[in-house]
Amino acid sequence: MQHILLIEDNDEIRENTAEILELANYKVDTASNGKLGVEKAMESTPDLIICDIMMPVLDGYGVLHLLQKNERLKNVPFIFLTAKAERGDFRKGMEMGADDYITKPFTDIELLTAIESRLKKSIQAHKNAATADAPQPIEETDHHKALQELIENETVNFYKKKQLIYTEGNHPVRVFYIQKGKVKTFKTSDDGKGLTVGLFKEGDYVGYTAILEGTVYKETAEAIEDTTLSIIGREEFEKLLQSNKNVAHQFIQLLAQNVTDREKQLVGIAYNSLRKRVAEALILLQKKYTKDDTGKFSIHISREDLAHIAGTATESIIRTLSDFKSEKLIDIKEGAIIILDEKRLAALLN
Repeated sequence: MQHILLIEDNDEIRENTAEILELANYKVDTASNGKLGVEKAMESTPDLIICDIMMPVLDGYGVLHLLQKNERLKNVPFIFLTAKAERGDFRKGMEMGADDYITKPFTDIELLTAIESRLKKSIQAHKNAATADAPQPIEETDHHKALQELIENETVNFYKKKQLIYTEGNHPVRVFYIQKGKVKTFKTSDDGKGLTVGLFKEGDYVGYTAILEGTVYKETAEAIEDTTLSIIGREEFEKLLQSNKNVAHQFIQLLAQNVTDREKQLVGIAYNSLRKRVAEALILLQKKYTKDDTGKFSIHISREDLAHIAGTATESIIRTLSDFKSEKLIDIKEGAIIILDEKRLAALLN
């Protein structure tokens, strides 16, 4: 039976969470503050630690700092549990060495999924350490398999529609693989105007550009709809790039394609008419995402998001879509945009 230490000062949350974990067949020790939590960790060496941030006596950051200095405990998976949702708190915890971050309120499934994922990764890390003296070479030709194995060993996180995944200006610590859903990346000007610079779907990777360039994120990523992401740590990602040339080549190709797409988008914004830009935005969405059962492309997207893709104002998007509808290029039903005449839309002149 795997052993979990839960450090939480709120009696109700601590008792309810402990009950959930015990029902899931975990052995659970609890502590009502950080100092007691560190003492219990020293005594029993748990398989995983869940710790609140804001606590009396010793807060969660202090707990993590002390555990990181202990050789026996520094590799124990550590999950922050907190009601604080600011991005700075998230980043600080990750930079200090936390493995995951769950924001209150959370569901039973979110809690148990995060725990199972971290324990699975910990077990795999112990196996890898045990065979370190005779490492198996990664097959250069089978880079898809190498990437799939990397994804399967990582944490899975769930993002609600409009939830930010990472923010422009932050240092990259993760690469994101989209298991399900849609993601956009965008830049925001000083006066608050946004421009969507990337659209991603199931099977795509997001957030790797800053790691490859050795810079901060140059855009913000946001879930367009409810999305499931595999979270790949920077260290594991860089290690695979260094050991498998085919994987490195794949991401260099993706980076080059992103540059080409960005240049094409900027040229279109600079020289194309409003109608042409809106038409190209719809065609881009059609190419990126699937068609419905009738063979016609349909997508629920806010007019603001579409405006950010076309590089124009929301009011202009609404007027242009109305014109396209009257010309029977598209239809709009319950907020969804349906392309009726793809060829005419694609052939629009400036």
